[in-house]
Amino acid sequence: MKLGKRYWRLWTAHTISNLGDGISTIAYPWLASAVTRSPILIALIAVLSRLPWLLFTLPAGALTDRWNRKKIIVAMDALRGTLTLVVGIAVWLEYESLPSLATITTGSNIPTNYSLYIVIAVAALLFGFAEVLRDNAAQTLLPNVVETEALQKANGRLWSAEYLMNSLVGPPIGSLLIGVAVFLPFFFDAATFFIAAALIATLMVSLNPTSTTTRRRSMKEEIKEGFQWLWQHELFRPMAISLGLLNLVNGISSSTFILFSQEILKTSVFVFAILGTAGAIGGTVGGVLSPKLIKKIGSGRALELTLIIGPIANLIIGFTSSWQIVWLLTSFWVFFSVTWNVVTVSLRQSVIPTELLGRVNSVYRFFGWGSIPIGSFLGGAIVSVLTGLTSRENALRTPYFVAAMVSVGIYFYAKPRLTSEKIEATRKTGEDPQ
Repeated sequence: MKLGKRYWRLWTAHTISNLGDGISTIAYPWLASAVTRSPILIALIAVLSRLPWLLFTLPAGALTDRWNRKKIIVAMDALRGTLTLVVGIAVWLEYESLPSLATITTGSNIPTNYSLYIVIAVAALLFGFAEVLRDNAAQTLLPNVVETEALQKANGRLWSAEYLMNSLVGPPIGSLLIGVAVFLPFFFDAATFFIAAALIATLMVSLNPTSTTTRRRSMKEEIKEGFQWLWQHELFRPMAISLGLLNLVNGISSSTFILFSQEILKTSVFVFAILGTAGAIGGTVGGVLSPKLIKKIGSGRALELTLIIGPIANLIIGFTSSWQIVWLLTSFWVFFSVTWNVVTVSLRQSVIPTELLGRVNSVYRFFGWGSIPIGSFLGGAIVSVLTGLTSRENALRTPYFVAAMVSVGIYFYAKPRLTSEKIEATRKTGEDPQ
């Protein structure tokens, strides 16, 4: 089944953009850890970057159904490139005042550079708003580029490229650039956003609103319509809630990961980049093999495996001091995370009515992603509070134990609600199976 030239242009833009994202996964955490060693301040950056998923996701869905979706993607990529460029310039101006990489890895008590911290915090918040609108529009784009029966294959290829660039190719390049000068990765990342915007701008596909009636109603009514459609759906409601709980757990465990990596796993900037390749291996293999795995064992069973690996991985990571073990567990977790996405995103794209796709998708993401800033705040707060009550090491390990316990509860909630039978029934009917 051929995906076509339009798809591969989209794939190329996606790949280039994610190369920049992969570089930034090294640059931003190490920059933050050079600016401050406070767990709550580092977690706050993660909170601000994800807060728009809680505050802006629902309006973004209504805007996606009102406006030309291709223009949204182009404009938001250009905005993200501009914001990244501003951060790069700010880091360049403060370059001489920042500590060396060797000083950072020792876990020294470095005083907070508040002027640069504020720039990073504001950029993270604005970047998050742009990301919400852009990503919501992007997920409604694919059904206009490939046929419905090709959605799983097309999504799998996109996620393979995403994880390959995000976690295998980008991080080593980022570590080399940051080793030369801490500001260089940000200029590179900005360039990838501008290139991706240019490629999407030349994509010959009509992405105008499918209905003009939405323009004559208030945004509140439009949001309510999308909210009701999802909340009344027997399958998508628990699927969105389950994703939200999973991302809450991920926020708890990942918000202070850079400190955990530096102080517990004893990683250098290069080893931290290697650690990031776990996502590339798991994600790339998952993107290619997950459609076959889903076909063989069923969609429900594939989702259940994702629910099982979560608590196991968090528990082991909480006890280990080996970055190699963390690498292995992360690769397994990302493999099944991609499998989860292939099942759920392809299902939404094929079932939700086109005129509602932007709004329903945004409601789904409100539940699924809006929990991340909450989890990030909780993770930072746990470490900050425990640092005064126990050792720094115990404080940095505790979020993983909390995440493991919560993940067990998620498994028992989701397993009976996300079965293969319910998923296939929804896929076949293509409508709300009430």
